Amino acid sequence: MTDQVVAQGQPKSINLLKVLGPAHVWALGVGIVLVGEFMGWNYAVGKGGAYGALIACWVIGLLYTCVAMIDSEITSTVAAAGGQYAQAKHTVGPLMAFNVGLYLVLAYTMLEAADIQVAGQLVQIGALDMLASAPVNWEPYTILCLAILAWLNYRGVFMTLTVNFVITAAAFASIVLLFFAVKPWSPGEILQHQELLTGLPYGWLGVIAALHFGIWFYLGIEGTCQAAEEVRSPGRALPLGTMSGMITLLIAAALTWYVAVGVLPWEYVGWDLELAPLYDAAKVVSLPLQILLFVGTIFSAIASANGCINDASRAWFSMGRDRYLPAWFGAVHPRYRTPFRAIIFLIPIAAIFALQIPLAQIITFSILSGLLGYTFMPINMYKFRKKWPLGSIRRGYVHPFHPLPAVVLLTLCITTYFAVYLGYGRQLLAMMAFYIVVSLWFAFHRYKYVRRGDQFTMAWPRPRGY
Repeated sequence: MTDQVVAQGQPKSINLLKVLGPAHVWALGVGIVLVGEFMGWNYAVGKGGAYGALIACWVIGLLYTCVAMIDSEITSTVAAAGGQYAQAKHTVGPLMAFNVGLYLVLAYTMLEAADIQVAGQLVQIGALDMLASAPVNWEPYTILCLAILAWLNYRGVFMTLTVNFVITAAAFASIVLLFFAVKPWSPGEILQHQELLTGLPYGWLGVIAALHFGIWFYLGIEGTCQAAEEVRSPGRALPLGTMSGMITLLIAAALTWYVAVGVLPWEYVGWDLELAPLYDAAKVVSLPLQILLFVGTIFSAIASANGCINDASRAWFSMGRDRYLPAWFGAVHPRYRTPFRAIIFLIPIAAIFALQIPLAQIITFSILSGLLGYTFMPINMYKFRKKWPLGSIRRGYVHPFHPLPAVVLLTLCITTYFAVYLGYGRQLLAMMAFYIVVSLWFAFHRYKYVRRGDQFTMAWPRPRGY
């Protein structure tokens, strides 16, 4: 439930502003994900070797292409804040919607924690490498970064995503410039693929294990759906911004792998303590490139954290507005028109994880929550097409080849669960247990507060079969 203001004696709901276009959607999706090209993906190299990580990159790229296609159709039709949560309300039911909302909030909040941890630690590393200063504590820089981004999100979505567009474009440009700087047209001069690359050191089981961190190349592109209620033209902006963002990420992922494993030994790239492989690759080449990739990595981490604050707060706000959570969280700021209470509430959670939990574990928590959300999408797509067949309602976009993308997505999700279990079985089981417990809490306690009839905001005909 949003806050109310009184205008000429009549109460009026305060809603989110519709101010975003395709470029902002691109900036939201790519901004969240691009940090995965600068850090995190390299743990896949440690699992399966350099070629194993490349295979994982393209297999998971197929998974996310299916995600983008499915999301583009449903979200351009269900144009409401909350993204996949809003989809679940209309197509599946309250319990699924509650869980999907939590998947989104935890995936983005954990990703945000990883981003600001990397930003703080990179400041520490940069001070040692380029300034030769005494060691500095990274924690204050992490908190400072989080505080500035929280303020930016508090003040308005247009300014937030405009900033994201600029710094995301700059970070992507740094990857492209590094690619040309290592002279790919002259193998052996800087790039040493023949000397550094090996086969599959851990066999095909290692390739499957690499799928776990291969997700980090793309995790968060589905966050474009969170802007559905704030775009001017959902039927145009969401599919265009999401699909162009996916193409951008596929290019960036290929360039990232090619440069990193051509300059650094794969054992070093996949090392558990390796924070920023592109930055370290640039150090090998020249000081100007080192400075460029330092800035690019910082920008990518900031852009990702910025988008995560936006997305997590929209999901939390939507759940509060529908009374899946206390209605207090469903308030919109009367001046800035942002879900300010949801923003403020989630910031300390991200800070605690960033300061207390190792990076690989934070990444795993985010990946698992995201993976659970992707597993819901094939079910959602099937029920959406069955209840409202083509022609029964107006769609902003219709994805081709149905039901093939849903089948491929479900198959790849199941395979990736196995990949996560190989390295982080305890975390996987703990996360499953957590979601079972909160599902029971919702079913036996919170559901009584939900106003079931108020959730269906789309003016659609009765579903087929009902």
